[in-house]
This record gives sequence, C-alpha cells and structure tokens, in this order.
Amino acid sequence: MSRKKKIILSAVICLVVLLIGGLIWGSNYLVTFAIGRSTGLKNIAPKSTLSEEAAQGIAQNWQRQSQQAGEWMENAAVETVRLQSADGLKLSGEAVITDPASHLWVIAVHGYRSSHASMSALAAYYGLQGWNALLPDLRGCGDSEGDYIGMGWPDRKDMLQWIDWIIGRDSAARIVLHGISVGGATVMMTAGEALPVQVKAVVEDCGYTSVWDIFADEMDYLFHLPAFPLLHIASGISSLRAGYGFSEASALKQIAKAQVPVLFIHGSEDNFVHTDMVYRVYEACPAEKRLLVVEGAGHGNSFNHAPDVYFETVFSFLKPYMEV
Repeated sequence: MSRKKKIILSAVICLVVLLIGGLIWGSNYLVTFAIGRSTGLKNIAPKSTLSEEAAQGIAQNWQRQSQQAGEWMENAAVETVRLQSADGLKLSGEAVITDPASHLWVIAVHGYRSSHASMSALAAYYGLQGWNALLPDLRGCGDSEGDYIGMGWPDRKDMLQWIDWIIGRDSAARIVLHGISVGGATVMMTAGEALPVQVKAVVEDCGYTSVWDIFADEMDYLFHLPAFPLLHIASGISSLRAGYGFSEASALKQIAKAQVPVLFIHGSEDNFVHTDMVYRVYEACPAEKRLLVVEGAGHGNSFNHAPDVYFETVFSFLKPYMEV
C-alpha cells in the first residue's frame, strides 16, 4: 500500500472513530439530559399557545385550588410513607387520611421531575368527597431515591407496592390510580400489570404513548435532530444505566392489556404530549373506557382550565365502580 493510501486510510479511520465517539458521547448526554436526576431541568415543554385570558384563568383556579388543598390537609391526618423498591431504592410518599373509616383511596401520581406536593391540589377534590389519598414520589424525584427518572416504566412495578401498602392498611380499600403527564403514562403502564381486585379504575391525564415517542418529539423540538441514530444509541445506554430502554417503555402496549375501567383525559391544545396520542391509547384500551378532551387546555392543566367539567366527568365515571 502506498504512503498516500495509508494516510487516506488513517484519516478515514480517525473520522469513523471520532464519529462513533461523538455519537456515543451525544447519546450518553441525551440520557443524562432526559432522565438523569441531577440535571435540574424541568421546563422543556414548548411555549404554551394558550391565550392570555386562558392563562390568567388557570392561574386563578390554581391559586384557589392550592388554598383548598391546604385547608383539606390541615383537617386531615398526614403521614410520611416509606417503601423499598424491588431493586433496592428507598421510595417516599405522603398519605393523607381524610376519614379513617373510608375505604375510598386515590393514588395521585405526579409528572416529569416533580414531586408528590404538586398533586395535592388535585387530590383535594377527592379528599373533599371523603376519599383518602396516597401521593408517592416517583423514583428519581422528590424524596425518593434513584439516579434516573423512570418515565413510568420501572415505576409501574413501584406502583404495585404502593397499592399493596394501602391494601395492607385497608383490605377493603377501593383504589383509583390518577396520574398526570408522566404520572398518566405511569398509571397506564401499571394498568397492564396483574392488579389486585382492590384497584377499581384508572384516570390518566395527558400521558404519552411511549417514552420513545415523546423523546423523539423532544429531540426534534429541542435539538432539531431525527431519532436515528442518537435515540437508538441512547436507548441502549439507558438500558445499561437506568435499567430500561425507551422503546420497551410503552403505555400503548400496556394499556392494551388493561382489565380495569380507564378514563382518558387530554387538553385539546397540548403541544407537548400531542393530543393525537390520547386517541391512540384510547383505541388500544380493551376495557370499559371514556374519553374527555378538554377544549382549550394545554399540557397538564385540564383540571385547572375547566375544573367543573374535569371533576364532574371524573366522579361520574368512577361512581359505578366504587360502590360496594
């Protein structure tokens, strides 16, 4: 081989090595960015398209709902609950006991990089109807351990332990799982597992079809990059680092195995978890179901945008399944 050809071959090899190294570095960064606990990133959603009037209404409702939640919790017994996950993480949450004699329980599951505290405003609506509530911190969030956010997938197994905690306290419990955003995906993923008879229904609000789908959308929005090849490599790295790959973490596949009634809720103006996703999971669900698309609501704010419609629908849907 001539000296010139050797130089060209060496250059090509260097470029290939640099390209592979860059892809691995970029994919590893993507995993840390998307699911690493310590990145401190919270607001990665696209800019809201809601009108100023709608945004003001949501803010006013949130203020009222937060005050309502504070009053509810002041008049209830609040206790910290701690569990250990199957893979050894210490999980934390709060139980809010409105009425020790009540067998009605809601497990209210928070969204991306949030904590149990963000669900108190929603849980208060249940509390004012005499329900008890369990508000867990998902792994990698709040006071729960974990270096990585589960995006609902390992969390579905954790949810089974939260359910068992309630049943251990109240064997006659009638339990509803209610989640928003990542919490919505979590309860859909949980619905595909073998659930105790005490779990009577699921309410999912603006959950995504799969982790792959939502991350592919975000790569396009945030970085203007296609899924291939970074997301494929990142999914493999996530399997090694966090214990799950993005494509396996599918609410769409899990909800197709649901055997409990499911209420699907989504905002018509959700430009983060796009509204078309709710039609896909709704169609995939073989169980009894209902769909509420809240007109004018964005991502995760349907219950702030139209609280009367939201909770009238929730409680009318749940009523037949919660009666003894």
